[in-house]
Amino acid sequence: MIQATNIVKSYGSLKVLRGLDLSVESGEVVAIVGASGAGKSTLLQILGTLDVPNQGELHIDETPVHGMSRNALSRFRNQNLGFVFQSHRLLPEFNAVENVMMPAWISGQTTAQSGPQAAKLLEDLGLGHRLSHNPSELSGGEQQRVAVARALMNRPKVLLADEPSGNLDSENAEALHELFFQLRDRSGQTIVLVTHNESLAKRADRTLRMADGRFI
Repeated sequence: MIQATNIVKSYGSLKVLRGLDLSVESGEVVAIVGASGAGKSTLLQILGTLDVPNQGELHIDETPVHGMSRNALSRFRNQNLGFVFQSHRLLPEFNAVENVMMPAWISGQTTAQSGPQAAKLLEDLGLGHRLSHNPSELSGGEQQRVAVARALMNRPKVLLADEPSGNLDSENAEALHELFFQLRDRSGQTIVLVTHNESLAKRADRTLRMADGRFI
């Protein structure tokens, strides 16, 4: 599902990624761990096409994304990739179901087309009673589940998560972790996680450790 080859990334004289190779199979959950500054989040941003490497090639589901125009890359990202960040990044003026519909709206779907799917995703995540609630009316765990539903709205081939439980208490973090593996088991979702949470990393199919811009 993901094939990254010789990924190099520098910011000025600072070398962040030093020729990384990564292959992720369809339906696999891969955790990337390491100390702060190791390059984990930079790698995830490149895998998610939010940043571009100085060198290297990236294929997602056999599609070469390096060299795409900005507009083509935006369309590809919207249709194939889902993102969950440490901060839920929900839009405060929209309610839960509207936040979930956002990727579908961006892709050109109407509310009538995307509303039932968004509501079902929230119901599947235990938030069927919270559809019309704004983010300020939701707990931290509920907000992050809305963010997961939003990430899944366009049925992405890859779900990318950067410290997804970093702002949650232990109970809500464990519930979120369980959700990721349910997604893998139910629908074969491919997931790449950056995490400092060792218990989450241990549950992954594979754990890759980074230091100084390389896998060790």
